[in-house]
Amino acid sequence: MASSKLIGPIMADISGHELNAEDRELLRHPLVGGVILFTRNYHDPVQLAALCKDLLALKSPRLLLAVDHEGGRVQRFRVGFTRVPAMATLGRLYLEDATRACHEAQHWGATIGRELAGYGFDLCFAPVLDVDTGISQIIGDRAFSSDPQTVIALARALRAGLRSAGMASTGKHFPGHGNVVADSHLELPIDRRPMATIEALDLAPFKALIDDGIESLMMAHVRYTALDATPASLSRKWIATLLRRKLGFRGAIFCDDLSMNGAAVVGNMEERARMALDAGCDMLPVCNDRAACVSLLDALSPTLKPKRSSSQRLAALYRQETGSR
Repeated sequence: MASSKLIGPIMADISGHELNAEDRELLRHPLVGGVILFTRNYHDPVQLAALCKDLLALKSPRLLLAVDHEGGRVQRFRVGFTRVPAMATLGRLYLEDATRACHEAQHWGATIGRELAGYGFDLCFAPVLDVDTGISQIIGDRAFSSDPQTVIALARALRAGLRSAGMASTGKHFPGHGNVVADSHLELPIDRRPMATIEALDLAPFKALIDDGIESLMMAHVRYTALDATPASLSRKWIATLLRRKLGFRGAIFCDDLSMNGAAVVGNMEERARMALDAGCDMLPVCNDRAACVSLLDALSPTLKPKRSSSQRLAALYRQETGSR
């Protein structure tokens, strides 16, 4: 991969249904390697197709194109798309008929993958690997189950469906967001459980999917006091030591959105970004704050260059043509 083809570590967003001049300038910045779309960017299938075509033609290597499209509460595009159920419905079905539940999970993964791949998306930021302990409302029915083994079985099936459509998976939110009350969009949640409990419950789905070769993971803006006072999303102990070295994860690592208040405790946007990169994150979403994204790029540009190792991991996430569409 030539140096001119390195993929930048920032994932930006846009405000409207089409690109304006400022969007184009920002997304062509060498440190911007991805773009994430939201409900505000969708009007109808024709408009979305035109927008995605424009985004994918902006630069080389092209932008990674992502959207949060898990199903249930988190499905950014609805009209013109199949309504995907909350993943907890699959967990309940699993209690009655495990085989049928896994078949359904694979079907929904294939449906999500097929519909998004038709527009050129690379990532839907799923499956959720958090274990639902009944504590976190922000996770809640986004999780498959309160049982780690059920989460593993259904996540594997959903991932198989995504892969059938040529899409990579992103397991989230490492090392597990299901046991905290606070919403990391608004504040920093703190998980005070002992490490043995976290390993036995929360880490089990991540370990299993890492062993399967899952392509990417997204970190949690949560402080786990058993290992580090720094939020896991910005922590070398969680990322470089535990995730990379101990668990042997070789795929791409996404920070959760740096604009979230769960990351704000460590400092301004530049400080957050530098901590995340130093900890080992490959890509940093910066959403819903254009001024902060522009300022961050200005601050990082003089010294920061895209890394070859990160670029290789991110390039592996590009959607694969399957011939099935």
